[in-house]
Amino acid sequence: MIDPKTLADRFPGDFIFGVATASFQIEGATKADGRKPSIWDAFSNMPGRVYKGHNGDIACDHYNRLDEDLDLIQSLGVEAYRFSVAWPRIIPEGTGPINEKGLDFYDRLVDGLKQRNIKAFATLYHWDLPLALMGDGGWTARSTAYAYQRYAKTVISRLGDRLDAVATFNEPWCSVWLSHLWGIHAPGERNMDAALHALHFTNLAHGLGVATVREEQPNLPVGIVINPMHVYAGSDSAEDTAAAERAFDFHNGVFFGPIFKGEYPDSFLSALGDRMPVIEDGDMATISQKTDWWGVNYYTPMRVSHDPSEGAEFPATVNAKPVSDVKTDIGWEVFPQALGDLIRTVNDRYELPDCYITENGACYNMDIENGVVDDQPRLDYISDHLSVVADLIAEGYPMKGYFAWSLMDNFEWAEGYRMRFGIVHVDYDTQVRTIKKSGHWYKELAEEFPKGNHKAG
Repeated sequence: MIDPKTLADRFPGDFIFGVATASFQIEGATKADGRKPSIWDAFSNMPGRVYKGHNGDIACDHYNRLDEDLDLIQSLGVEAYRFSVAWPRIIPEGTGPINEKGLDFYDRLVDGLKQRNIKAFATLYHWDLPLALMGDGGWTARSTAYAYQRYAKTVISRLGDRLDAVATFNEPWCSVWLSHLWGIHAPGERNMDAALHALHFTNLAHGLGVATVREEQPNLPVGIVINPMHVYAGSDSAEDTAAAERAFDFHNGVFFGPIFKGEYPDSFLSALGDRMPVIEDGDMATISQKTDWWGVNYYTPMRVSHDPSEGAEFPATVNAKPVSDVKTDIGWEVFPQALGDLIRTVNDRYELPDCYITENGACYNMDIENGVVDDQPRLDYISDHLSVVADLIAEGYPMKGYFAWSLMDNFEWAEGYRMRFGIVHVDYDTQVRTIKKSGHWYKELAEEFPKGNHKAG
């Protein structure tokens, strides 16, 4: 464990420490005040999709406990809160009528942050697509990108004057590949053609979102949150080295390329371009508009080897063995140096703006014993990764902030409530919040930094 005061000395005074959540994971109240179902409501209620049939109906009941949760954030001493807006609360059917009660909730949230001198980092899309849009194909339909544009305009016109930063999307890798190719997340498709359509139309929606923010609030810093994979080859062989490069293009390049270069990777297009949707004139220019910042969500490295099986589909890789024998309770390898390797690699390949670590944390499922949660492994994980961020700053990389994932234990997607990432424990029977050992340590660190008035970007 690193002493928080010692660690704090390695960061500039304007570095932002925050905590992060997402709407579907904490809000509950899935049928309240005009909200209609999202794809995650449908997915959760389908047998066999989510652990023990857990769903988001109650979650952390944040919708009904907003003020006490904002007080909790304030008590942690952090400067910023990253949250997401639920599209099904704002435009419940994806298109059509706007739901004022949904906007009212986020008005109260943002105003509550301002009253507590906490910066508001909003995410417009964290996976809860209105279910009604699946009638047109969801993200596999170009029309969804334009529905998103209208949704973004609605949110920014209402909240944008009080936000400190906004992200168009959270982790498109998950909502594209995990959701449409591997079927692990909603809507549960297992189809490369569907995934390729979702890829391009998500990228297009990002670009339309950037343009919308610029029109509505020209001074509001806009970016996107990506969960890039730092890809290590399973061996030094030429085959595995080539496999790692293909994996980089498939997992990272299909997002970084269009957004920061205006082009998809050549290897990707050579293998799968004929199955992509029509890329219309102007699409790539829309997608590649300048952003003010970008966010990286990092948890664990990716290790791959060449897949020698006949007819293996691009990127034709298989998982390689982990190097570290340290794993979190969700089974992810702990390897902090990969975060540094990742930031160096993507900055070497692309011209990137200022960067925030928008999610980083660990799943450890310790419960309350004698009134406390001793989650030392999570504390060590966070401090070790923050040390890497400090190294990056010393090397000259524009790292501007760090958001711990997560503020509190919550609905962990397909894992339901069995996996806990919070620095605050949630008793789901009583909804009592208990700050964990890691949360107390993070508070000590955050309080070393006076709250400033600087903005992202």
